[in-house]
Amino acid sequence: MIIEAARAAFSRLFSPEFRTVFVKTLGLTLLVLAALWFGLKELFDWLALPWIDVLLPGLPDWAGWIGLIAAILAGIGLALAMALLVAPVTAIIAGLFLDDVAAVVEQSDFPADPPGRAMPILPAVVLSLKFFGVVVLGNLLALLLLLVPGVNIGAFFVVNGYLLGREFFEFAAMRFRPEAEAKALRRRHAGTVFLAGLVIAAFLAVPLLNLLTPLFAAAMMVHLHKMVSASDPEFSKPASAAQRRAA
Repeated sequence: MIIEAARAAFSRLFSPEFRTVFVKTLGLTLLVLAALWFGLKELFDWLALPWIDVLLPGLPDWAGWIGLIAAILAGIGLALAMALLVAPVTAIIAGLFLDDVAAVVEQSDFPADPPGRAMPILPAVVLSLKFFGVVVLGNLLALLLLLVPGVNIGAFFVVNGYLLGREFFEFAAMRFRPEAEAKALRRRHAGTVFLAGLVIAAFLAVPLLNLLTPLFAAAMMVHLHKMVSASDPEFSKPASAAQRRAA
């Protein structure tokens, strides 16, 4: 199920049906990252450069290399900061378009099934912020664990695999079920959801491609939710529209 869901999601990413949400998400992400780059650079210039002038006043001409080294280190620091911000920024922007992604997948790959319910604007914003918090927390934990010998890279995959798998699966399920039922379904198939989350974490680890992580994850979990539901008699019939409105 996981391999099939991942294959279907990846093939859908570059399809004509995905083009609008793809362009909106990628364009806004790049715009925000560019703004953050210039903002961080200006913040560094404002905070750090005056201290350099105070601590090292009247540098002779031959010591200009110190400024050059400082500039190089600052550039490296900015690059590392941007690398850490890529996933959270992508998550918060793409969170606003996850329902668009799910709707495209449902209409294109499951045309005979009843469509899911899109979230209202306010819950969609809350979900986007939740994804942002989850990704930030996961990456901060993984970053701290990178300092622990013997854990390192494995920590990144385990933490992100669990958090991303859980959140994206519940998102896909809540388009068809009340929140409590979506969580129960996820817990019942926790192993499958976690392994699918590891696939998403591997996708997140690929530079540039990681800009599309939320789109890939949402599409993959729509497929996985459909497959898991069909294989589980207890959850094979999602809640009706009236039940979901009541929930």
